[in-house]
Amino acid sequence: MGLRIVQVDAFTDTPFHGNPAAVCVLPDERDAAWMQAVAAEMNLSETAFLVKRADGFGLRWFTPAVEVDLCGHATLASAHVLWEDRHLAREAQARFHTKSGLLTADRIGEWIELDFPVKRATPAAAPPGLAEALGAAPKYVGRNQFDYLVEVDSEDTVRALAPDHTALAKLPVRGVIVTSRASTHGFDFVSRFFAPGSGIAEDPVTGSSHCALGPFWGARLGKTQMLAYQASARGGVVRVRLAGERVALGGQAVTVLRGELA
Repeated sequence: MGLRIVQVDAFTDTPFHGNPAAVCVLPDERDAAWMQAVAAEMNLSETAFLVKRADGFGLRWFTPAVEVDLCGHATLASAHVLWEDRHLAREAQARFHTKSGLLTADRIGEWIELDFPVKRATPAAAPPGLAEALGAAPKYVGRNQFDYLVEVDSEDTVRALAPDHTALAKLPVRGVIVTSRASTHGFDFVSRFFAPGSGIAEDPVTGSSHCALGPFWGARLGKTQMLAYQASARGGVVRVRLAGERVALGGQAVTVLRGELA
């Protein structure tokens, strides 16, 4: 029998929306080259691999091109699979040992809440060509260990972006977060995330970007709880709750495909 692999749409309750991730629970450790090859074959923004440990699961994330240090939607998808496929009791907390430390997930009604580290962006000079690559003038540019964070003037500008991915891929970062206050009723802010240098032209819904967006907008809006919309073609909703140096990211998830790796 082959290894089961499950495809889950994360940060949505509707199939074929949100951000798809593949999840594979392994019976034992596999080498990075094999996991990278599987991720390239799946050709999704992220494929997650889990291995049982005494106090949780080891978790690694791969794009089709590289291993990454932090991924929200594939962690959400992993927790969903652990509960749905009964690797964990539905009332048990999911605990993940990752390159970004211990991450946890808890069920809260129909939602899953992830406990992630804050990744604040600090003000930074715009790299040469950034505005031209995005096709929009930044109001603010910041940077954290992963990404540039760019604020623009409106939600309409965020939604209309058609960036030059070849130019963005040359930047020495994982990706570029573009954001604005929301004009859509019920949401606090909107964003999009572009990571062509990591093998992803545009990520549909990015949990880890909200580790920077949460503190950024929390300070501007004077809020510790916010509702965010990632305005990609697929779209997705993220609940954001600030808790000191941690940020709780809430989302829903739905399974769309089950298969086996031969």
